[in-house]
Amino acid sequence: MNKIMGLDLGSKTCGVALSDTLGMIASAVETIKFEEDNYQMCLEKVCQIVDANKVEKIVLGLPRHMNGDEGIRAGISRDFKVMLEKARNVEVILWDERLSTVSAQKNMISANMNRQKRKKMIDTMAAVVILQSYLDAIY
Repeated sequence: MNKIMGLDLGSKTCGVALSDTLGMIASAVETIKFEEDNYQMCLEKVCQIVDANKVEKIVLGLPRHMNGDEGIRAGISRDFKVMLEKARNVEVILWDERLSTVSAQKNMISANMNRQKRKKMIDTMAAVVILQSYLDAIY
C-alpha cells in the first residue's frame, strides 16, 4: 500500500505528516516554509514529497470555527485541494482540523518538549494529529 499524507496548511507554513505503508501510524515529516500566501511555492514542495514517497491520498486539514462555520482559511484550503488534484493524480480529502493544534501542543508539552522546539514543530505535529485522526476513523 502506498502512503497517505497529512497537511496542516497555514499562511506561511505547511506541516507535513506521512503514514506508514500499512496506513495505520502517522509520523512527522517537516514544516514547509513559504512566502506569505504563496501557495504555488508550497504546492511545488508538497508535490516533491508526494512523488518521493508514492503518496496515493492526501488528508488536508479544513479549518472550521468551533460552531462548524467555515471562514476565509477554509476557502483557502478548498482552493489548495483543487490545486493539489490538478498537480497530481491523488485523492485529496478535507478533514476537520478543529483543535488539532491544541492537541499537538498538549502532546508536545506532555513529552517535556521545550517552548522553542514546540514552536518549530507545531505545524508538523498538527499535521500528524490531522492524519492520525483520519487513520483512526477509517480503521
